[in-house]
Amino acid sequence: MTTVIMATKKPAKKEAKKAAKPKKEGDYKAEQIQVLEGLDAVRKRPGMYIGSTGPRGLHHLIWEVVDNSLDEAMAGHAKIITVRIQPDSVISVTDDGRGIPVDIHKKHKVSALELVMTKLHAGGKFGGGGYKVSGGLHGVGVSVVNALSNWTRAEVHRDGKIWMQEYKIGKPKAKIKAVGKTKITGTTITFRPNESIFETIEFDWDTIVDHIRQQAYLTRGVQLNIIDERDEDSSKSYVFYFEGGIASYVRHINEHKAAKHDNVFYAEKKVEDVLVEIALQYTDEYKETMNAFTNNIYNPDGGTHVSGFRTALTRTINQYARAKNLLKEKDSNLSGDDVREGMTAIISIKLEEPQFEGQTKAKLGNVEAKAAVESVLGETLGTWLEEHPRDAESIIGKCILSARARNAAKMARETVLRKSALDGFTLPGKLADCSSKKAERCELFIVEGDSAGGSCKMGRDREFQAILPLRGKILNTERARLDKILQNNELKALTIALGTNIGESFDMEKLRYDRIIIATDADVDGSHIRTLLLTFFFRYFPDLVTEGHVYTALPPLFKITAGKEMHYAYSDTEKDNIIDDMQKRHKVKKGAKIKTTENNETETEPHESTDAGAVDMGESMKIGSIKVNVQRYKGLGEMNPGQLWETTMNPENRKMLQINVDDAKKADEMFEVLMGDEVAPRRKFIQSHAAEVVNLDI
Repeated sequence: MTTVIMATKKPAKKEAKKAAKPKKEGDYKAEQIQVLEGLDAVRKRPGMYIGSTGPRGLHHLIWEVVDNSLDEAMAGHAKIITVRIQPDSVISVTDDGRGIPVDIHKKHKVSALELVMTKLHAGGKFGGGGYKVSGGLHGVGVSVVNALSNWTRAEVHRDGKIWMQEYKIGKPKAKIKAVGKTKITGTTITFRPNESIFETIEFDWDTIVDHIRQQAYLTRGVQLNIIDERDEDSSKSYVFYFEGGIASYVRHINEHKAAKHDNVFYAEKKVEDVLVEIALQYTDEYKETMNAFTNNIYNPDGGTHVSGFRTALTRTINQYARAKNLLKEKDSNLSGDDVREGMTAIISIKLEEPQFEGQTKAKLGNVEAKAAVESVLGETLGTWLEEHPRDAESIIGKCILSARARNAAKMARETVLRKSALDGFTLPGKLADCSSKKAERCELFIVEGDSAGGSCKMGRDREFQAILPLRGKILNTERARLDKILQNNELKALTIALGTNIGESFDMEKLRYDRIIIATDADVDGSHIRTLLLTFFFRYFPDLVTEGHVYTALPPLFKITAGKEMHYAYSDTEKDNIIDDMQKRHKVKKGAKIKTTENNETETEPHESTDAGAVDMGESMKIGSIKVNVQRYKGLGEMNPGQLWETTMNPENRKMLQINVDDAKKADEMFEVLMGDEVAPRRKFIQSHAAEVVNLDI
């Protein structure tokens, strides 16, 4: 924390006017701050400005403030940015830039700092000369943070003085004032989010670390520090500084993958007013990893810069392959999918006036970005391939192999389509379809084994519930090509049942079931099968996951009966609580010592020191004069059809977990670690997290 000396010789207004006198070329002054409106709309509809009021929106507050500091860094005025997570959900962001201007704005008659902090669309990013390149487009960032915080404090080191202003729910508590002297420049923004607006105000350390690391890769030569001060006894900190920039970022992404070539391709060049940086490397993966950024802002939906990259990549690789006779005259050109399979690429461009789709900046629309990226990659990649012939040979070989596999997959897919058309989209002996043809009402239960399948078929509502039993463990699809997948009977049956087709021919409009529900046993094998199915959906039906069509059923683990009283418990804790409650109602001392007999019947004795939760699976006990039976379900097949309907299939009673992907990149990395070929990362993960396993069934 910075120590502030509360001393001032002149009124703050005079000090601020005095600070406005020097005018040099490149100065960042009040006349460069332009105002376009105020903050009530932000508090009324926060989702319009930060995406949501959940954890993602909460962390977006940090990104908005950090982006302002990064703008100073990209302009060449800042070298160190520090993020502190303080107790009571307080965040502080400090940079060593020029400091937000504090002089009085001629038109609005308040300090430039107050304008930036309290007015929407106020900032130095509208062509006033404050910034040439900026991640902020609308000038709403820090004012939105201020509006959505209980309190905010801005501290500016500038013109030899420390300037301070505090705000409460977006409004200044007092005028800006000088509170001390300084020999440095920079800005510190400290804020505490408003708990009445957000679902939670608990910041996640890993989320912040991942984002700050990414920004450090994108801002080569700038140091980003992150410090967690919430726990005095175990404070954590990281320092990120990467001279390699996005080339280092590519190596980081490919850390657990087998690279096809050692050298990472990297190019940096300015075309007119667009600075283009590109880095790429091929691996033996079957999927493409592409991350695109504009002024350090991630563009998940790509845009014109991605279009230019893809055009130039496909053309350049085909030209090189033909020139080196790696593609024969009779061979067709490699497609875009062929040349991008297994590629990890980062595109980072910087330009003065980016045009995004919405405040979330998901997609870039600048036409000049396409031409600039296409030009830079076209010129540099061909030269790089010539200079690295062994790397080039590995890349072209990978692309040609991808083309052959894609043709084989196309033939396999067409075979499946022809078979499914002949079968009328039914699978005799496997799929027990529902009678309704309205997809929005229908749901498909994917169940483990014929026993559970039989119970589910008898217990379901035939009108809208379909059952597809699987035999054994399906193929691990993390490292399998489409032709091999469609040769697997279980996966082929599932693909036909869904009706959407797969791969390039996927069509969401043809989805036959609105809810796809994975129902597996509550043991190690069931967890493994569930993971294999999730891998299959994540890799080959990602839209089903992202649009919320995939669920996992949560059947109960225990059935507890006492006379006519019956309860289902979904965890050990819930089971213990139910038994505790029974003891209280029957006025029995807490706890019972249980003695198990050979035929699995139990005898009980009063024993105060033993916890009630010590009742084991399949046992019984007495509470007062009532015999209590506790049955542990390991598989769905252990339930009769009525119990399955009541606990797992009835929409009015059941519990289900909807699968979603909040962070696709992190999910992608985790699937690679857990389901990929490399054993070392998986072993490391298991060793690191083994202690977190609460109930391991061996």
